[in-house]
Amino acid sequence: MFYWDWTMILLIPGLLLGMWAQFKVKSAYAKYRSIGTQRDVTAEQVARDLLARDGNTGVAIEPVNGELTDHYDPRSNVLRLSQGVYGNASIAAIGIAAHECGHAMQDRHDYAPLKLRSAIVPVVNIGSNLYFPIFLAGFIFSWEPLVYIGIACFALTLVFSLVTLPVEFNASKRAVSALSQGGYVTEQELRGVKAVLDAAALTYVAAAISSLLQLLRLLLISRNRRN
Repeated sequence: MFYWDWTMILLIPGLLLGMWAQFKVKSAYAKYRSIGTQRDVTAEQVARDLLARDGNTGVAIEPVNGELTDHYDPRSNVLRLSQGVYGNASIAAIGIAAHECGHAMQDRHDYAPLKLRSAIVPVVNIGSNLYFPIFLAGFIFSWEPLVYIGIACFALTLVFSLVTLPVEFNASKRAVSALSQGGYVTEQELRGVKAVLDAAALTYVAAAISSLLQLLRLLLISRNRRN
């Protein structure tokens, strides 16, 4: 089957980078979730304070099951913190909570990349689910337009990954700035926050690179089949 041809090797760098990124995230989280801050304020309390300072009092903060499942939902205006973060006063927990507050700040101030990412999510979800069946059908029936429709559907995944990068980097930047200006952490503690957030950012870089390599692979498969 063509899906397992030599072009599979193109995916290896992205796979390795993804594994490295996950390792960095887990290592940074494990290290700094056991180190408290001098102010000894929980992540939930810090999140409420940061949102209030930004004039974003309409955002609800809720606990959510799982580990590192923290996220901000712009549709319901809810910031959800995982069990290991919500009531924790560690450097890791405060950094993660502040990062999610960064997304809420983006939403309140109409940060364009966040708005774009939210707008394309439904289309990206459809494209990511349909790209391979369409791509495969194009090969089975030897209909080139269908092959390129499949590739175009997958390309939406790459677009989403690229749009996600500035969204995540900016949220971390807002988090670091807010924590520093508000005096929630010392300079040394802030380095720990940055270590956790930088590790998390690497996962999004890995996702973008993996999507790019997969897109290249699909184009090569199409060209080789056509030749």
